[in-house]
Amino acid sequence: MREREQGEEFTGTMTDMLPVMRIGVVGYGHLGQYLVERLQREGAQVGLTLVFVWNRNTDKLRESVAEELILHNLPDFTDRGADVIVEVCHPKIVKDFGVQFLSKAHFLVGSPSALSDPQLNQELRQAAEHHGRTLYVPSGALWGGQDILRLNDSGSLKALFIRMSKHPSCFRLTGDVLSDWTEDEGRRVLFSGSVAELCPVAPNNVNTMAAAAIAAGTLGFAGVQGEIVSDTALSDYHVAEVEVTGANGFSVHTVRRNPAKLGAVTGSATYNSFWSSLLVCKGHRGRVYLC
Repeated sequence: MREREQGEEFTGTMTDMLPVMRIGVVGYGHLGQYLVERLQREGAQVGLTLVFVWNRNTDKLRESVAEELILHNLPDFTDRGADVIVEVCHPKIVKDFGVQFLSKAHFLVGSPSALSDPQLNQELRQAAEHHGRTLYVPSGALWGGQDILRLNDSGSLKALFIRMSKHPSCFRLTGDVLSDWTEDEGRRVLFSGSVAELCPVAPNNVNTMAAAAIAAGTLGFAGVQGEIVSDTALSDYHVAEVEVTGANGFSVHTVRRNPAKLGAVTGSATYNSFWSSLLVCKGHRGRVYLC
C-alpha cells in the first residue's frame, strides 16, 4: 500500500491501516488446518498474514496450501520473517525448537504440557526474557483462566483441581493404559495426581491442565492436581471440571462441555478459543502471557 501525501484524503478501510502481523504455523492436524484455513480466509481483515506452514508430512499440505507457503525444513523458519510462530503439533517440537523460535519471534505454544519439564520451562522463559519476546500460552478449554491468574497474583489461590473426561477414543496416552477398553465399560479413572506427573502420561490431552498450571504459578505443575477419566457415554463432547479453592473459604466449581466427535483430541469450542488467543498476540506483550 502506497503512503499518502500530507493532506491527502484517506479512501481505504480501517483494515488498510492495521499493522500486519506475520504468522507461521507449525503442525497441520485438525487444529492446524482450522487456523490455516481461517488465516487465509479472514487474516487480512484482522491484520494477520500467513507466511509459512510446516508439517512433518508435506504431502498433506499440497491440496490446500500454496507451494510458496509450505516450509519443507523446519530449521529454515528463520528465512520467513514470522512475527509469531504458532505450534499446534506435539510437545517434542516445543522442546526441540522452542528456544530457537523465541530467538526470532514471539511463540504461541499450543502444547503447553511441554512446560511441565522444569528445565524446558525455565529455558523458554529465559529465552523470552533475553530476546524481548513473549511466550503465549493459550487457555484452550480452560474456563476462568484469567480469574485463576488474578487469584494467584493476589496470593489468594490455595488449591486447584481439574478433571478432564472424554470418550476413550479421544485419548492419546503413552503406554497401553486404554488398550483394553470396550464400548459398554462406562466410566474409568485413568490417572489422578499432580499435573506434573500427568503431562508425560497424556501429553496431547492435558493442555487445559497445563494452561491452568501456568495461571496458578504459585502452585505450579507440581501443586495443581488433575484427573483424566475415560467415559464411553461421552460420545458427543468432552467435559472439563475445574475446582478452585481460595482464601477465607472461597471456592468455585465449574463444569464445561466441549462438543467433540468420537476420536477427536480437541473439542470444537477450543478451536475458536485458539483463534481468539492468536488475535490477542497483536496487542499484548509480556514474557509469559496466558491468552
